[in-house]
Order: sequence, then structure tokens, then C-alpha cells
Amino acid sequence: MSASVTPGEPGIFERMFPIRERGSTVRTEVLGGVATFLTMSYILVVNPAILSQAGLPFGAVVVATALAAAVATAAMGLLSTYPFALASGLGINAVVAFDIILGRQVPWEVGMACVVIEGLIAVALVLAGLREAVVRAVPTSMKLAIGVGIGLFICFVGLRDGGIVVNNPATGVGLGDLTAGPPLIALAGIFVATAMTVRGIRGSILAGIATSTVLGLVFGVLDGPDAVADWPGSDQFSTIGDALDPDNLADALTWALVPVIFALFMTDFFDTIGTAVSLGRAGKLDDAQGELPEMRRVLLVDSGAAVLGGAAGASSVTTYVESGAGVSEGARTGLASLVTAGLFLLAIPFVPLITVIGQSVPYVGDTTVVPAIAPALVMVGFLMTRLVQAIDWGDVQDAVPAFLIIAGIPLTFSIAAGIGLGVLGHVVAMTAAGRARQVHPIMWVLVPMFLAFFAEDWLSVNVF
Repeated sequence: MSASVTPGEPGIFERMFPIRERGSTVRTEVLGGVATFLTMSYILVVNPAILSQAGLPFGAVVVATALAAAVATAAMGLLSTYPFALASGLGINAVVAFDIILGRQVPWEVGMACVVIEGLIAVALVLAGLREAVVRAVPTSMKLAIGVGIGLFICFVGLRDGGIVVNNPATGVGLGDLTAGPPLIALAGIFVATAMTVRGIRGSILAGIATSTVLGLVFGVLDGPDAVADWPGSDQFSTIGDALDPDNLADALTWALVPVIFALFMTDFFDTIGTAVSLGRAGKLDDAQGELPEMRRVLLVDSGAAVLGGAAGASSVTTYVESGAGVSEGARTGLASLVTAGLFLLAIPFVPLITVIGQSVPYVGDTTVVPAIAPALVMVGFLMTRLVQAIDWGDVQDAVPAFLIIAGIPLTFSIAAGIGLGVLGHVVAMTAAGRARQVHPIMWVLVPMFLAFFAEDWLSVNVF
């Protein structure tokens, strides 16, 4: 006769995770994991849409994105026991696609190798306990400005993908034909997402994507799927592992790419710290000092996830603030993360359906746009740009470098260039104020790096 289980005896999940200690239940954790997945699942469409513009195969990136998110999220749940989920980071993937691959004209495999190197640097800093030194080196206003600048950059990409903004020979950019099909369905999705955001309804980004997709299918702007679901073939795993080729890693370690790798690191590292701390406070998981216990484990998993994302061809994988959806539902442990990870795996067979959402359609001349993705990019840009209110615009020494970053990133269409302008502006501002000695040594080290970055063409002609 089998032994009976007494009421209140902890089950397998309660033995694996501190569910009772944190005032949660297995049911609450499961619901929280589902809520987090639904809130961040848009990345399965948006990440391939961005990276495919740089030449990566769309379907393969869908699979790589889902696999990398599942593995990293499961690792976070098991190693940190926190309800945090990870996936390819918006902003970081834009650096890889537009700044490295297209801007520097390197193969996508080399671009992903840059992500691997950035992740290894982050892992080394966490293991060495030097994350505090790096955090202190960059003024808070500049950290915030990087997020704002990337938000404007992503919004600009979204407006272009929707055909709302187009290239103009006279002015650089201009308004597209808003009576055409692609801009109309993109605007419809943006306005639906806007209305839901204003009303405080969750899932606004997904609703915007769904609106544009359904209207695109109804009015013939988008083609319907060949199938709803299908198990991916070997060609849809084609991006996995290429970044680890020694030749690609060697090509990534060039002087011209060092500042871009730094831009990747800055975007990833500081975003993770801010996200983890804010999620910990929302779930009352922080300690009396307002810090998240075992923060080092969170950063270690996140840094390792960047390496994983680059190796998979999915761009850097990072902790998602959308995990707050699960936390708000009551999730407090890594069990919620395991649920989210499982749902990412279950999404892999639906590549044919996801491909419909991310398809390119003809627009003006020989150009193509991705209108169903535009609502997500515009709304993510809005969310990131809200950081601007935390910058102290009354302090000119902080405000001017921050402004150079915010303006420089979208207007140069280069995240690394925007950060470089901010770094140089910070050093100039501090020196002009007679505070050169207060500039952190790391910032001084970055000055010749970014000067070489800006003078790369001159150096290649006259020196190298």
C-alpha cells in the first residue's frame, strides 16, 4: 500500500522553489508564467523581422529566438529562483542588424560573434565582481539617455517598416503614402495598441500586431499561410552555431567593431540591472537595503544568455521587463519561468503562422515594408522613451551629453555613434567646468576608442 500524502505536505515544485516562503501557490506561479509569455511573445515575430532585414533567414530566426528564450528562461528560473523571463532584447537586436551587419557591412555571422564576445565580457565582469565599477563609470543621465535614444531609434525603424516614413532625396526622410495599404494597416495596429495602452489593458502590443495582420489578410496586403503549424526542418536551425566559428570570432575582434561591442555591452548590462531591480521591488523580493538577493546569479545567467543568443543567431538574450506581467499576477518563484520557457518551446511548430506576420510586402518603387510589425516597434519605442523624464535637464553638464546621445542615435542611425557623441560630450563638458579629474578613468579610455571609431574611414585610407 502506498504511503498517503498528508495535507500540506510540499509537492515536487514546492520542494524545488520557495513557493510557500514567498506567499505564492503552484497555480499562481503557472498563471504568472502564462501571463509573462503572452506579454512578451511578440518577440517571436519582431526579432526575426528586424534580423531578417540584415539578411538572416526569417524562419530560422523564429526557431532560434524561441529556443534561446526557452533555455535562458529555464536557466533563470532554476538558478536564481526568480520569476524572470528572458528573450532577444529589442534595441540590442537593432544594434546587431543596423549598426553592425548593415552599417559596418559585415556578414551576419560576424555580427552574432560580436554578441558572443559582449556576453563573455559581461560574464567575466560578473565573476570578477567588477559590475559595480562599470556601473559607476557611466553617469546616470547617460545610461537613461541610451535607453531613450534606442527607443527613438526603434520607433523610427517601426515607422519605416510600416511605410509611414520613407526615404526622401531632398530631405532625407519624409511622409509616406498614407492612402496605400501597408501604411493603413500599420496605423490601424498602432492606434489599437495606443487605445489599449491608454485604457491600461494588457497585451496592447500583441493586439496591435494582430490588428495589422488581420486587416492585412482581409484586404489582401498580406498573403495567407501555407499551414498553421509544421515541425521545422533542418534549414530552420541553420543559424545555430555559426557565430562560434573561430574565423567569425576573429573578424569580430577588429578595432572598428570594438566601440560597437561596447555599445552592445552598455545596452545589455545596464538594462538588465534596471529591469531586475524594478521587478524585484514590484514583487517585494528585495531586501531591507532595496537590493535583490542573489543578484549575482541573475546577472550571471543574463550574461550567459547573451552568449547563448549570439551563438544561436538570435541576438543577445536579456531579462525582460515584461516579466512584470507575471509578477503582477502573483508569481514569485522560478516555477513561473519554467512555465514561460515551456510555452516558448511549444511555439516553435507555429513558424508558418508567425512568418505571415513578419512578411515583407512591396511598397514604393523597389522598396518593401513589414507593416504588421510596425505597431510593436512603435509602442516599444514609446515605452523606452519614457525614461527621458528621469534625466535632470537643469544640470547642463549632465543634460548636454544626454541630449547628444538621444539625438545622435536615431539621426545617425547608429547606436554606437550616438553613445560615442555622448561620451565625448561628457568629457568636454566636465573639462570645461573644471572637473576633468572627476571623469572616471573608464570614460577616458573610451575617448580614443570612439575617436578611432569616428575616424575609421580616414584611418583605413591613411594608416592601415
